[in-house]
Amino acid sequence: MRKPLVVALCALALAGAGATPAVAAAPSPTGADTTTGTAPATSLTDIVNDTVGAVADTLSGLTAPKSAAVNFAGTVSLSNCSGSVVRMPDSAASDPALVLTNGHCLESGFPAPGQVLTDRASSRTFGLLNASGAKVATLRADRLVYATMTDTDAAIYRLNTTYARIKSAYGIDPLTLSGSRPAAGIAISVVSGYWKRIYSCSVDGFAYRLKEGDWTWKDSVRYTSACDTIGGTSGSPVVDDATGKVVAVNNTGNEDGARCTVNNPCEVDRNGGVTVRQGINYAQQTYPFTACFTTGNRLDLSANGCTVPKP
Repeated sequence: MRKPLVVALCALALAGAGATPAVAAAPSPTGADTTTGTAPATSLTDIVNDTVGAVADTLSGLTAPKSAAVNFAGTVSLSNCSGSVVRMPDSAASDPALVLTNGHCLESGFPAPGQVLTDRASSRTFGLLNASGAKVATLRADRLVYATMTDTDAAIYRLNTTYARIKSAYGIDPLTLSGSRPAAGIAISVVSGYWKRIYSCSVDGFAYRLKEGDWTWKDSVRYTSACDTIGGTSGSPVVDDATGKVVAVNNTGNEDGARCTVNNPCEVDRNGGVTVRQGINYAQQTYPFTACFTTGNRLDLSANGCTVPKP
């Protein structure tokens, strides 16, 4: 699972020295997130996160690959992951805005297998990026609407503001979730707000089941090898280059060639056959969520066609 630890001592040392590092520190993809979004602005956690964010911003300007069609507008950076401000196909400008990331990016830690969280209080913050990847605002959630790591790996937060207010203040539109299943072979971009980096590749195919440690996901998107995502890209929107719509949320990859362990997912076919693809990365499809939100961006797990896991 692609989630980094903040390397606090390294970041503070860099800040104290006033130096610009030559390379980014390698993230650890399994570190626990302890940020709650309620700490005072002068806390050590905030100083570390701000410093690491500034380092990532500087490095991104030097090393981030560019995409002609897809950019960073509407993506967000979390303390430990990436994400995006998203709308459903029928969302209105006056609706409270939603943020999509991974279930394993929750500030409370990984949901257990079979666990589904809904309608929880949250004050988590997100750094809103513009087209070039610069942070233009800090957005705040008021609810965790939905989160799970069962069948999929997704979390959806509700912000304390609307799409219209974000557009008016910052000129940024949300990304739209596609209501259709993506097809194999389409060109995609994985847009990381954490690293301010865009990965471009294609959908190589789909894993009937993807098993990682105690968790199993269904019908996962498999990338071609060019999308060599790293820790911190968890929660990145996967954008269909042709439509500009979000078709999946980036979540994991097989790092070491191990079989079905944490950070080394394996594919399981309909007959139980296991395939390990070292260096290949994956995402979870997002179109099922479009049937689960009704007027006003309200979650309705009983809605017709809503197939996501339920509590």
